[in-house]
Amino acid sequence: MKKIQSLLAPLLLATSIATVHADTLVINSDQADPAPKAAFEQIISKFKSENPEIDVKYNLYDKEGYKTAIRNWLSTSPPDVVFWYAGNRMKTFVDRNLFDDVSDIWSDLNLKESMPSTTSSMTINDKQWGIPYTYYQVGVYYRKDLFDKFGLAEPTTWQELLDASATLKKNDIAPIAIGTKYLWPAAAWFDYINLRLNGLEFHMDLMEGRASYTDERVKNVFKHWRELVDPGYFLENHASYSWQEAQPFLYNGSAAMYLIGNYIAPNFPKELDGKMGFFQFPVIDPNVPIAEDAPTDTIHIPAKAANKKDARKFLKFMARPDNQTLVNKALLQIPTHKEASAVDNYFLNKGVEVLGKADGTAQFYDRDTHPNMAKEGMKGFQEFMVKPDRLDNILKRLEKVRQRTFK
Repeated sequence: MKKIQSLLAPLLLATSIATVHADTLVINSDQADPAPKAAFEQIISKFKSENPEIDVKYNLYDKEGYKTAIRNWLSTSPPDVVFWYAGNRMKTFVDRNLFDDVSDIWSDLNLKESMPSTTSSMTINDKQWGIPYTYYQVGVYYRKDLFDKFGLAEPTTWQELLDASATLKKNDIAPIAIGTKYLWPAAAWFDYINLRLNGLEFHMDLMEGRASYTDERVKNVFKHWRELVDPGYFLENHASYSWQEAQPFLYNGSAAMYLIGNYIAPNFPKELDGKMGFFQFPVIDPNVPIAEDAPTDTIHIPAKAANKKDARKFLKFMARPDNQTLVNKALLQIPTHKEASAVDNYFLNKGVEVLGKADGTAQFYDRDTHPNMAKEGMKGFQEFMVKPDRLDNILKRLEKVRQRTFK
């Protein structure tokens, strides 16, 4: 708090002598979870102290409500800056002319050289449409102490994952924690099995509507997935839990593994220090290049924004390596600017290693495909995990949605 007050001191002084015509910069954010909320309190204070002539109005919303509200803001009376995501989530608004082209910022700051790993996910029609400030690995977080207790090594192959799950189940431990109440955690399993079996190119063909959900390659994804579903390796009643509500099963030792993003790491209880581990999603077909989900969080200027001049200042501010270092230190995530520093942390070091070696990256199912397809696809994934015998009907339904969505 003292640090924030000290940062605010120059702002308060400047405000007292500023003219009444100070520009207002309206920023709408969905970074409401504790770690990102604290991170952006620092960032907004720092921006204010460097730009005392700008009156900043920072509005914070919960993530689920934000996803709906942003569609209304962008087409009516938007703020000057919005927080959002790379991939198809961004493309949806670019295609509707609701985001500003910020290629000039990328050019001025030489960001293609500074952010090579995220350039492609921010580029549509050879133009850039926002600034990425953080990304993170997705992989399996697990209880090292439980693995040690039962003589298990980190699985590097699909068969090793099945074998480890069988041992844990036999010892009355749920092998895999998951909460699918809000659907998207199930999509991580679809993404990774598809990436490991069929590769990134086919995965993106499916995401962009060029491949069919009744394709034998997609059926093969569910065939493998079912090898975990049928023996009961996933947490019971997972459809009644959010991703947060499923965490205690991992922490109290009644579940052993969780396929999730690195945003889970700040939540680990202190008593589990040294007991939590991380491994990359196992190889299924060794002939398929290794791709990873690396969801990227971004900021954008709405096309109808009133104060684009100051919005551009804020985007440039967020592209700076010092500010990306500050944000990602609090988030325990990886900055997109290669001159920024990630915290020296076991999980972040694993993430930097995994993403650095990846043959390619996807965003995440609901960020890579059309919103209508994502909604129905994730419903189908959850339904399959609860009622796997319905698979044929689920895939036929998803194929109809694909044809209707992508025409």
